[in-house]
Amino acid sequence: MEYANLLVEKAEAVATVTINRPKSLNALNKETLLEMRDCFKALAEDRSVRVVIITGAGEKAFVAGADISFMQPLEPEAGKAFGRLGHEVTRMIEYLPQPVIAAINGFALGGGCELAISCDMRFASTNAKFGQPEVNLGVIPGFGGTQRLPRLIGKGLANELIFSGNIIDAEEACRIGLVNRVFTPENLMAECRALAQKIATRGPGAVRLCKEAVNNGLEMDLQRACVYEADLFAHCFSSLDQKEGMSAFLEKRSPNFQDK
Repeated sequence: MEYANLLVEKAEAVATVTINRPKSLNALNKETLLEMRDCFKALAEDRSVRVVIITGAGEKAFVAGADISFMQPLEPEAGKAFGRLGHEVTRMIEYLPQPVIAAINGFALGGGCELAISCDMRFASTNAKFGQPEVNLGVIPGFGGTQRLPRLIGKGLANELIFSGNIIDAEEACRIGLVNRVFTPENLMAECRALAQKIATRGPGAVRLCKEAVNNGLEMDLQRACVYEADLFAHCFSSLDQKEGMSAFLEKRSPNFQDK
């Protein structure tokens, strides 16, 4: 499917989704969010795709935020609907069956930061900037920032960013755990693709269950989460890929996973 505001490429079991509104620094308006919702729904059902990378078009921005020109005239009910749409999209990304890598190639502010933290892993270029500057506009983060950011970097650091609206660079984002690693702009996508392709060679069913275990387990107390993990571990032994993976290890060869 072709989109007006997204580019989607698939190669070697990796789908790359590029938010393609460079003149607006890839800001998220309603139309873009609706396209993202449709895109991620399709990717969730595509068993040929084992990893997803999200990035932004151009050299300046991953996503500079939600589209302020779209939001400015909204009344409360329309604002609520827009926020819910943003929450729906970020939750879809968070619970997509495949691992999702954010390749943050510039500004990741407001809704862009919220989009990034809904991904499983975040890698940034040295020119990336991060922040939740919504308080400068008289609003709060509306796509999950007040909830995911404290869970990711801790309440105190998250409160500092959210309450002040401060913007930080990639090195600081890496230091506080907001991003995994930082690369030069020239190497960012190559590094993200290399990791994605490595993950794509692993047992796909096992990778999906790992993501499920982490996401759902974090919502449980430790004892229940460990029981949950044990149940998923047991489920692996009903798969052909478990037999293949362990046989390949014992036979000192590379496994040929079939996602079965």
